[in-house]
Amino acid sequence: MPDFQTWANAHQHRFEDVLRRLLPQPDTLPQRLHAAMRYSVLEGGKRVRPLLAFAAGELVDADIARVDIAAAAVELIHAYSLVHDDMPCMDNDVLRRGKPTCHVEYDEATALLVGDSLQSLAFQLLADQQLSDNPVRQLEMVKLLAVASGSRGMAGGQAIDLGSVGKQLSLPELESMHIHKTGALIRAAVQLGAQCGAALGEAQLNRLDHFGKCVGLAFQVVDDVLDSEADTATLGKTAGKDAEQDKPTYVTLLGVQAARKMAAELHRDALDALSGFGADARRLRELADFIVLRKF
Repeated sequence: MPDFQTWANAHQHRFEDVLRRLLPQPDTLPQRLHAAMRYSVLEGGKRVRPLLAFAAGELVDADIARVDIAAAAVELIHAYSLVHDDMPCMDNDVLRRGKPTCHVEYDEATALLVGDSLQSLAFQLLADQQLSDNPVRQLEMVKLLAVASGSRGMAGGQAIDLGSVGKQLSLPELESMHIHKTGALIRAAVQLGAQCGAALGEAQLNRLDHFGKCVGLAFQVVDDVLDSEADTATLGKTAGKDAEQDKPTYVTLLGVQAARKMAAELHRDALDALSGFGADARRLRELADFIVLRKF
């Protein structure tokens, strides 16, 4: 079995081809919108959410072609959220994944339509492709992503984030915000990957969901630490943006050392949630390690 880095690199490389195939081609009308969609999705990011879907798919011996679609749907939702988050009406950022943000490279109206179109395409893929032999189960997958993306998930977390500028949140309030804003889509990636293969029992699904919740929170805690310590060139986005905008973070609330300790505790909790799955959960464990221990 290949080591984690070899496995991750192979999936990341192959998944780029999947995204290139599923996104509208740039010569298809309207060309400018489709070019901007591809600009915003392709050749950027670590693809953590798709990797989580692939790892969960391996746990249940899923057909990788099915997981490709589930992973693409999650990644398109994530990309749309970044395009919209970077716009002047929200975080007003000019750099994402080491290149100009969509509204800078194109314009604000195009960026708005890019986000709308990526969101629609994500659900089109889930509805258009057979991801489960059980149609009821596949319908639940569509609902799962919808909830994770909407006002009770990612979009709701962003609304809380925007409303928290200049405020001092308690730790439970900050956790609640990021369980929605960052964690919901990470949990959905794990769950969707797992739904593409052999059916798991309720207790097993609950453990996987708890794993996703823990790594989702840990991802944000580590992001806050990196944002306070790394430079813009390393991050590929504007460093220190949250501090500049007076947004509450785990670093501003707890300090760097306590934030690192929190990430380590979430890491242990995530691994504990996988304790009953044995060797089949190896890649999920390795992804938990990567999320918490990454340096950039």
